[in-house]
Amino acid sequence: MTRLQRTTTTALATCGAAALALTLVPASAGANEARNVGWNVRADDVPGQRADSAAQPGQDAHEEAQARAEAVRAELAERRAESERVAVVDAADAAAAERQAEEEAEAERRAAEARAAEEEAASRAAERATQVSEPASEPVAEPVAEPVAEPVAEPTATTYPDNLDGWIREALDIMADHGIPGTYDGLYRNIMRESSGNPNAVNDWDINAINGTPSIGLLQVIQPTFDTYHVEGTPYDLYDPVANIVAAANYAWHRYGSIDNVNGPY
Repeated sequence: MTRLQRTTTTALATCGAAALALTLVPASAGANEARNVGWNVRADDVPGQRADSAAQPGQDAHEEAQARAEAVRAELAERRAESERVAVVDAADAAAAERQAEEEAEAERRAAEARAAEEEAASRAAERATQVSEPASEPVAEPVAEPVAEPVAEPTATTYPDNLDGWIREALDIMADHGIPGTYDGLYRNIMRESSGNPNAVNDWDINAINGTPSIGLLQVIQPTFDTYHVEGTPYDLYDPVANIVAAANYAWHRYGSIDNVNGPY
């Protein structure tokens, strides 16, 4: 006989004994006593059922404990990720602040040099004015007419293709006129890293963008840096590829000695 058959037989025997007990209640006990007799057969009284019904609460408690533990782990992971994100933002803010302070200091130094040069020029002009001599009393010889030189044809302006190669070559010529160091390879290498050669590239996610001055153009220059290191003779337009290259090379010259010395974010 299987366990299920033994359990069923025992349950039926129990129920049969209860039914037999009901039939033996004397009739003289009265209607009130007969109404008080009733069934009270519970699932726990049936063999094989108590263990199954008692197992469910324990299982629910275990699953609930697992759910709470999982929620705690998820919350800890979220807090850890938030802490790491805040640390990254704080580091970026500190680096941006340091860069801005250095740029401001450099701009102030250049302004001081310009003021000193102006004052020196004014002093020399005043000195020359005080050294003007009285007109000579001797007759002045008539100037001898110099032979008129044949007019020299002006060289034709160099034209550059409207592409990355042409922009770099035009920028190099302007840099040479202003004494700004740099080579084709140094410019090309940094341009490809910063913008992949796209003059309209805009970085809208880093700390500069968060501060309202996104990096723009071939060499990803921010507006304050462009304003400080813009080179005369180029358009005053941060998106202009030649003006962007020359201003960035001018900035790299003052900070790193040359754009060729730049091998990463600057």
